[in-house]
Amino acid sequence: MLLVGLTGGLGSGKSTVARMLEARGAAVFDADILAREAVAPGTPGHALVVEHFGDGILRADGTVDRRALADVVFADPMARRDLEAIVHPEVARLLVEGIQPYRNTDRIVVYDAPLIVESGFHRACDVVVVVAAPVEDQVARVMAARAMTEEEARARIAAQASAEERGTVADILVDNDGTVGALEARVEELWEELRRRAGRP
Repeated sequence: MLLVGLTGGLGSGKSTVARMLEARGAAVFDADILAREAVAPGTPGHALVVEHFGDGILRADGTVDRRALADVVFADPMARRDLEAIVHPEVARLLVEGIQPYRNTDRIVVYDAPLIVESGFHRACDVVVVVAAPVEDQVARVMAARAMTEEEARARIAAQASAEERGTVADILVDNDGTVGALEARVEELWEELRRRAGRP
C-alpha cells in the first residue's frame, strides 16, 4: 500500500485532484467526511464537542452545525486548537480502520485532508502531495462554492498553513493555476508517478 497525503489550502482544488485520482483507481479517504463521522450523535467526539462548546452548536436534530462551530473556532485560535484536539485523534482512528483492508496490497490510498501539515500527519505518509493555487483564485473559488464573503474566505485561508509551509514537506507539488484541462494533465502525470512509487505496472 502506498499512503498518499493529499493536501492544499481551501479553494486550492485539492478535492478536485482527489476525485481525479479516484477515477484512476485510487482509494480515497476524505478527512471532511471522517470529521463528520467523528462528531456524529452517539460518538465520544460528539459528547466532547457539546461538553466543550455547548448546545448552541447543535441543530434541532442533535447533529453538529458545522457552520456555527466554524464561526466559533475561526474567531478564536485557542478554541480551534481545542476542537482539533478532540477531532483529530478520532479522525486518525477512523482512517486507520478504513485503510486496514488495503495493507499488504499494491493499492494507492489517498488521504485527502486540509490539515495534514498542521496535524503532523504528513510524517505517517509515504508521499505528500500538495496542491497549490494563487491566493486570489482560492478566494474566488471559496466565495463561489461556500457562499462566504471575501473577508470570511480570506480569514479561513489565512488560518491554514501557507503554501510555502506546505511546500517544505511536499514530495510532489501540483500547480492548479490554469484550466481544469491543464489540471487533468498534471494529475495524469501525478498518477503515473504514484504508480511507479507503488511498484505497480
